[in-house]
Amino acid sequence: MNIIITGASKGLGKAFAKIFANNNNTLLLCARNFADLENTATELKNSSSTIHYKSVDVSKKNEVIDFANWCLTFGTPDIIINNAGTFEPGSVHSETDGIIGKMIETNLYSAYHLTRQLLPTMMQKKQGHIFNICSIASVQAYTNGGSYSISKFAMLGFSKNLREELKPYGVKVTSVLPGAVYTDSWKGSGVDESRIMQDEDVAKMVYAASQLSPQACVEEIVMRPQLGDL
Repeated sequence: MNIIITGASKGLGKAFAKIFANNNNTLLLCARNFADLENTATELKNSSSTIHYKSVDVSKKNEVIDFANWCLTFGTPDIIINNAGTFEPGSVHSETDGIIGKMIETNLYSAYHLTRQLLPTMMQKKQGHIFNICSIASVQAYTNGGSYSISKFAMLGFSKNLREELKPYGVKVTSVLPGAVYTDSWKGSGVDESRIMQDEDVAKMVYAASQLSPQACVEEIVMRPQLGDL
């Protein structure tokens, strides 16, 4: 299968790449930091999959479109994981001017533009599965969430609309809403690693959802740490 993963150099994106790399697929990966992305590809080189990767700033529409067209040279996508995202804490009334644009461009528009560019061939073949990595912040406002939470609410709305639109075309859409996951953003925070989920927990659920029969679709995956949100 051809599997596209954005934000694949670390965190959840890297965990997705690892689990799908073990199953004889073609992985098409992107991230903004080329060195980190190259390290991920190197770690996966002994897997059963073929790994291709490209440095992309997903906040820029032209780079997203170029990446999509590059992916299409390998054939019709079977799985798209719209994972790329960024987070800056803040409150609507006091956050730095321009943050809302940055959050929307990276957390929403990147998935919107990439998916639109890739969909025609998937719709024509009546197959494929799109995973949109949302967040618990997509359904639950929280202190210091600000524009990040707003962008994730929008991402869930995008995902829900896409699900309805693509039902007749045999293309599945799954919204993934994880709570706190131990990635680089949590390192040095002082939060006990055992208090929050592991990135591979989310990757296992996404992989499992991708293995169902064509007539079954997991619409939402909601995951939280055992002790609840922080």
